[in-house]
Amino acid sequence: MARLAALVTGRGIPEFPALALTVLRITTGVTLFLHHGWEKRPTQWGAFMAHFPSLFHLGSPLSFLIAFFSDFVCSLLIVLGLGTRWAALFCFCNIWVAWEFVHHFAFLGHGPAADHGELIVLYLGALATIVLAGPGRFSLDGALGKG
Repeated sequence: MARLAALVTGRGIPEFPALALTVLRITTGVTLFLHHGWEKRPTQWGAFMAHFPSLFHLGSPLSFLIAFFSDFVCSLLIVLGLGTRWAALFCFCNIWVAWEFVHHFAFLGHGPAADHGELIVLYLGALATIVLAGPGRFSLDGALGKG
């Protein structure tokens, strides 16, 4: 009976929280960079400026630069684990604003904005976890004693 209880509860399975945070940090940062950051690289700015939304009446260029900093720069900082909590918080805020003002909190349904809802919620959950838990031991922040 004790073996069954251990099997069901997962007791006895080694835990590696520092490695888990590293996996979460790297997969979140890499997917954010590859899917949203790389498309905003400086050689593509002209194409984006023409249709990027102006959020909070900041104008399209400034709104785009905020998104670029989040999706390109901060996602790479998350992967490296450098300034991780601040970078993850910046990405979280940027994605929240996009979800609210561009996708109108779409999550379920079949409309054109609903196809991103699930991915947005997963990004927000992962980024919130990184903000709360930190980058883990296997990061530049960890190496600098700030993890």
